[in-house]
Amino acid sequence: MTVASTFTRRKFVLPAPEERLFAVDAESKILGHCHWQVGKKRDVPVLALVHGLEGSSESNYMRGIAEKATQRGFHVVRLNQRTCGGTETLTPTLYNSGMSADYRAVFEELVQEGFEQIFFAGYSMGGNLVTKMAGEFGANAPRQLRGIAAVCPALDLAACADALELRQNYFYERHFVSRLMASYGKKVQLFPQRYPNNGVGAIRTIREFDDAITAPQFGFRSAQEYYDASGAKRVVREIRLPTLLITAQDDPFVRYESLRVTGLEANPAIRFVAPKHGGHCAFISRHAGKERFWAEERIVEFCEEIVGAR
Repeated sequence: MTVASTFTRRKFVLPAPEERLFAVDAESKILGHCHWQVGKKRDVPVLALVHGLEGSSESNYMRGIAEKATQRGFHVVRLNQRTCGGTETLTPTLYNSGMSADYRAVFEELVQEGFEQIFFAGYSMGGNLVTKMAGEFGANAPRQLRGIAAVCPALDLAACADALELRQNYFYERHFVSRLMASYGKKVQLFPQRYPNNGVGAIRTIREFDDAITAPQFGFRSAQEYYDASGAKRVVREIRLPTLLITAQDDPFVRYESLRVTGLEANPAIRFVAPKHGGHCAFISRHAGKERFWAEERIVEFCEEIVGAR
């Protein structure tokens, strides 16, 4: 199912987006594709979307959720993580799974514009980022942040890296590593003084990439130290916002048990939904129409429920 979702052709009906740059630190911006409802009313809820590793705002699930949400009256912002979606020139840095402050900056900018109801949803790596942001807010989450949703969030980064090294996941690991190395090559060309063109050695796994490149670039001594600091598993118990967390028990590398051991099921703020099947961020159902991509529909329903309760 994971592979099928990647290669399934989809057509989307979306209003033309406004391209917008969000300043996330002094030297970095991220690109958002914003689908505003007519009149851009500030009391209309906003759903901000964050993609997974080596995805972009153009990923099918990003456009699928955006289509469903705009048709139901939401503003939608499809965000690119740093350097993703052809935005390498907007920041001298790489990106990593701990940069939840970037999405807090996006949230604060939307609040400054007067938006009163803001939701975040993320897939995989993006799911970890929005969950981490919610945990870091804890009981002090601003009233404008109404809820978050995460699909197959990589809350335990070390466990995900280990799972990718299993023989049956060779295809996935090879895909991610080749994409990451290609992205790194672009940064080397753009910022040669910052990134070495040699000396990283042969990289075959995600953990090797993070040991050789991600960790030193962000001040960590090792991939393990980076994983421990960046995984939302350490703050998931602190979440007080309404949270929808969807995973599949047959996810090949965000293992179901690695989520359960975080203690998220003991947190009453979290609605944990874990069907037996769904693969990694796929959830293709037997039904047609809006139910075909099941998790996308659940996210929009969750946000509608909270808006309606208000």
